[in-house]
Amino acid sequence: MASPVDVVVTGLGATTPLGGDVASTWDAMLAGRSGVSALTEDWAEPLPVRIAAQLAVDPAEVLDRVKLRRMDRAEAIAVIAAREAWRDAGLADAGLDPERLAVSIGTGIGGAITLLKQDDILESSGPRRVSPHTVPMLMPNGPAACVGLELGAKAGVHSVASACATGAEAIALGLDLIRSGRADVVVAGGTESVIAPLPIAGFAAMRAMSTRNDEPQRASRPWDKGRDGFVLGEGAGVVVLERADHAAARGARVYARLAGAGITSDAYDMVQPHVDGQTRAMRRALADAGLSGQDIAHVNTHATSTPTGDMVEVASVRAAVGTHPVLTATKSMTGHLLGAAGAVESIATILAVRDGVVPPTINLDDPDDELDLPVAAHTARRMEIPAALNNAFGFGGHNVALVFTRA
Repeated sequence: MASPVDVVVTGLGATTPLGGDVASTWDAMLAGRSGVSALTEDWAEPLPVRIAAQLAVDPAEVLDRVKLRRMDRAEAIAVIAAREAWRDAGLADAGLDPERLAVSIGTGIGGAITLLKQDDILESSGPRRVSPHTVPMLMPNGPAACVGLELGAKAGVHSVASACATGAEAIALGLDLIRSGRADVVVAGGTESVIAPLPIAGFAAMRAMSTRNDEPQRASRPWDKGRDGFVLGEGAGVVVLERADHAAARGARVYARLAGAGITSDAYDMVQPHVDGQTRAMRRALADAGLSGQDIAHVNTHATSTPTGDMVEVASVRAAVGTHPVLTATKSMTGHLLGAAGAVESIATILAVRDGVVPPTINLDDPDDELDLPVAAHTARRMEIPAALNNAFGFGGHNVALVFTRA
């Protein structure tokens, strides 16, 4: 049953492998550009995987160098995305009561790069050389805390950690915070930056990553018969959620309505997905929004380009929504942003609803025989999208589905 409290999206912010802000990221998505490239650093040479989707704009080009030294890369890009979303929402001079402002920003892995770098310093130079900022930089609530401090949020700063479902779950929590009356505005999203030897080696050992090192831009290929795993990416996505009447009172521009959210867990396996859990999440999101599957015109899928996961989700969408929605898999362009994926893909879903266009799935040259749902392959598809669904699923059996409708 739909909630009596309407929640709308009034601001967007991102920094991704496709662009340093939302506009450049969206333009690149619609053009079908890939953000994946070869890793040319010396440390990558012995690794079985030597490709990744790295940020298009380095944080050092955006943030003050002194400030940057005190933040992990995941924290820095969360702040960059949050600043853009805050400006975009027009809240800088809106006189918002800080006790009515909350933050909900998560990360799947946290400050792994800080942890690895500081451990190297400890081993090579001793404990006196370890940075006094180490713990605030590596703690998983660090990105949310940095954004909360940046914006002066006093209604609560929350940090979700649900692997690759993190960004979407953080947005779902923001929806709950506003519906419960705890906040009028929530800055919500996800961030991740762990392109480093150990995470890559670990994922590669699981055989979860593509080894198409000679064709980086063709490596992420959801639903294609030649898919052989995901491509690791980094980035951050942040949305400003606002109680609809609060936004109307200040004359805010509204991108879309966050109509519903569904969260489930599989209780099945640590890494293998399950149709039942995903289906239940989508059905709960639809029920929360007061909609049926027939109302959904488009699904931005979680599809990561793994042999098993992609087709499990297709079966789940078919069961929960039907055979009519047009699918896309934007990870074909961004790579897999882990804890930021659900947030960046929510932004893509919001803009798809606003602009009436489904971004393409690139590299879908030889579709899997089980792909029996319509897909925007190779090029963007113009169409009416009154309502759309965004899926995000994570290791541990975390399932999140979000429903966005036209403003």
